[in-house]
Amino acid sequence: MSFIKTFMNGEEGLFKSETLTPMQKLTLRFVVVGLIYFGFVVVEGLLMRLYEVKPLPFVSESQFFAILTAHPLVGIFGSTYSIVFGAFLFLVPFLMKKPLWSIRLGNLTFILVSVGTFIFWFAGFVSHYAPLYTLYWPLPADFTQFSVWGGTFFILGIALIMLGSAFFVINIFKTISYTPHGWEKQPAGALLASALGITGFKNLFRKNKTDHLVPLPVAAVARGSVDVALNTAIILFTGVLILVFMVASILGFDLKETAIDALLYKNWFWWGLDLIADGLVLIFVAGTWYLLAMMISGKPLFMQNIARAALLVELIVSWTVWSHHLLSDQAQPAILKVLSGEMVTAFELITQGLAFFITLATLWSARPLKMTNPLKFLLGGLLGFALAVPAGIMQADVGLNRILHNTQWVVGPHVQVAILVGLTMTLYSAIYLLFPIITNGAKVHSQKLVNVHFWCHLIGGIGMGAFMGMAGLKGMLRRSLYLNGEFNLTMILAAICGALLLIGFIVFFYNIVMSVGLKGVIGIFTPAKTKTTDLVPAEQIC
Repeated sequence: MSFIKTFMNGEEGLFKSETLTPMQKLTLRFVVVGLIYFGFVVVEGLLMRLYEVKPLPFVSESQFFAILTAHPLVGIFGSTYSIVFGAFLFLVPFLMKKPLWSIRLGNLTFILVSVGTFIFWFAGFVSHYAPLYTLYWPLPADFTQFSVWGGTFFILGIALIMLGSAFFVINIFKTISYTPHGWEKQPAGALLASALGITGFKNLFRKNKTDHLVPLPVAAVARGSVDVALNTAIILFTGVLILVFMVASILGFDLKETAIDALLYKNWFWWGLDLIADGLVLIFVAGTWYLLAMMISGKPLFMQNIARAALLVELIVSWTVWSHHLLSDQAQPAILKVLSGEMVTAFELITQGLAFFITLATLWSARPLKMTNPLKFLLGGLLGFALAVPAGIMQADVGLNRILHNTQWVVGPHVQVAILVGLTMTLYSAIYLLFPIITNGAKVHSQKLVNVHFWCHLIGGIGMGAFMGMAGLKGMLRRSLYLNGEFNLTMILAAICGALLLIGFIVFFYNIVMSVGLKGVIGIFTPAKTKTTDLVPAEQIC
């Protein structure tokens, strides 16, 4: 009876969903749905690892490739975007000490991202839509290989997410620059200039330096949001372009002979997609590290001016690194391979290294520190990027790229470790830190389960990336099946590590539900009774 009571009502009944404000509920909705989609990703990842050892009787080959197509997009948009958007729509207004510009627009963003993710995932699940590279290079598309209707709804789901992303960007910049009703007029232009780094750049040449009007974490969110906006425009345009071909096919028209330059298209698409991979992820992560370091240590950020400059440099660098995806493309100009693909990409090791150093130096300044849950997960996130970024720099070499390109190395030591360990553990750190604030003081149900979650996720994420990388070094291609058992040993070990990730996620999700109660989780999705958007005094977060 005690277990049932705790499961329904939460630990000691501290969490009451009916007392939550609209801002709290908005944030928690994003986080809960993002975690559910992360569960999808972990389960699908484990299924793929098992299938690569031995085909599963309940998964067809076409279904395997459909999972392979949707899997990364569910992780990026359904999980990461949801958690990041929810966290930043909460953090920006409170660090700026004013309400969010529009709760309604925030809720619309939540609906579009959540529903859009389900639509494209379900379209792939039902129709086995699995274009793989065709998803990135669809013109001309061979519609005899997959369902045109499935592809149409798949792209429509992506388009909804892009629309929600645009609303997120609008909400962020309006929150930074607007003046709430009844307040003294705020300098919108100066606030935006500070957020985008223009003020900091001008200070380099001024004797009387202008104060920064925007906190550093908000500046990171603003600069990452620039890349979100650019990415949104490019992917939305690309989606419309794909839909033109698909709808034409549905209506009986053949556009396969339409002249679209393949090389130009690939450069255009990879520029847009890399704004996620090498732009907003690194900028958002660096800003989150800085915020976590300040909150955990209680100290001002070490070398704050350098950190602001590095964020601006990273923003510019993120616009010029896309060509490392085309190093093995024979038609790609050599100058782009060398300048963008190799030299500028290598510079990311410096910008991310600065963020790494500044974060650790801030924590070091507050020693001795207690190894709290946010701190241990932050250190895990730092370790993930310390492993994954150099792995990516290795790939950005024309010679090594000939060996590593399109192998399991790319998705193992680089992508999986960066996302599962670096990014996800950073997000877990933020969740554990903000959990009592957003839930009005609710406590985590079990510290032992937190420890199980930490070690399962850390070992599982690094282990899976390492074993996939070993297979890649032996020649195992990505997006390919080897049914002769050639790579079974490394795939079995990768599957075991994938199982650890799943165990860690289940333990975490169970721990959170036990902390707030099933009724509390359900209550997050009901309308808030209070109209105020205030959460807690901003000073508790700054």
